Amino acid sequence: MNRFRSLTASSVLSVALLGGIAGLPLVAAPSVAMAQAADNLITKDGIITGTMNIDFQTRTRLDTSGDLKPGSAALGVADKYSFVFRVADTTEFAGEVTRQPNLYSKVIGSKKQSAFLGFNINLAVFNPKDLKQKKNVGKWVGQVPVDASSGAFDLGAGDKEGERRLRIAIDTVGSAKGFVDEFQGRLVGKAEKKETLAAYTYKRVIGTKTVEVVVKKSDPMRFEGLKLAKGPSEIYPATIVSGRLDYDYETGNWFTDGIRFRYQMDGKDVEDVITGSIKWVEDANRATNGKGVYDFNLRFNEDKNKSAANEAAAFDKMSNEDAFFAVDNSVPSLTGTISYTDTMISGGETPSSSKVDYSLNANKLTKQQVVNFFKLWLIAVGPTNDE
Repeated sequence: MNRFRSLTASSVLSVALLGGIAGLPLVAAPSVAMAQAADNLITKDGIITGTMNIDFQTRTRLDTSGDLKPGSAALGVADKYSFVFRVADTTEFAGEVTRQPNLYSKVIGSKKQSAFLGFNINLAVFNPKDLKQKKNVGKWVGQVPVDASSGAFDLGAGDKEGERRLRIAIDTVGSAKGFVDEFQGRLVGKAEKKETLAAYTYKRVIGTKTVEVVVKKSDPMRFEGLKLAKGPSEIYPATIVSGRLDYDYETGNWFTDGIRFRYQMDGKDVEDVITGSIKWVEDANRATNGKGVYDFNLRFNEDKNKSAANEAAAFDKMSNEDAFFAVDNSVPSLTGTISYTDTMISGGETPSSSKVDYSLNANKLTKQQVVNFFKLWLIAVGPTNDE
């Protein structure tokens, strides 16, 4: 059984690429030299740790008025994602994301409620010289509406009055000056009509060996013209994200052949390209204990950090699928697990709630690479946790 079994209209996303965002340049020929400087690289277990508790109230608190389409959530009910995360040792994200669906009348299908994501996240930093010292520095807040016609999550639109835009707002603390920076762009998420999904072939090169996996029903979540706001501290710059992360309905796995992060560090253009997979592994007793794990195997700038021939030899006798999912510690990577314990709705296979534990590890990564990925993953909290 896959974690992803079906999607409501409120979880379907759409997109339009809008060129440069918020004055950031479109980078034509970026360099990764700055990000790959040896003294900036981190190899550490638990580079992203924490817990998330998900309460899928839209599945359990249903409409009883009879005015809405059958199976609709009650008016005003939202799913809640509550969490505390420690990221790259010195940053904490603690708060809640709420997710309210579109609701329509039963008879004529007129809209009774608009869908949106609401962010209310407290941001804190730890003193690198003494990690026992923590200061609250600001918030990640705002609202992300869902376009009624396309289902697009528009990160820069705000509420219906055009206010409450998604942003990181940092206070002035000590010698660090405060700032406000907004998110921009849209996401394209899983398709509403699954019959249109096409096959896609993903390739991975290990030394001189090319392996590939064919996904028969690939459902893309694309990032186009998406701007991640800077912060919580100035060392994490605003970043433009493009590319795709695709879901395989047969296996529950995620694949990408390139998510690109473009930003500037010390006046130099940087581009990081993430390739790889996130494999869904169910516990043998999931039907009774609700357990399953996402096993991460994401590689950063793999084309610039190819495995040496002697290291690639370890994968020569593997099948293509085994080699594709194998962890290669000779290249920069994000590995580890996100573990789920789901409580199922009585009589079904869809969770009413989930407890989620994060334990992700860095191999030769910078703090900017880790925080950028975490921000993007948190923005996609709905699609990556749907059933």
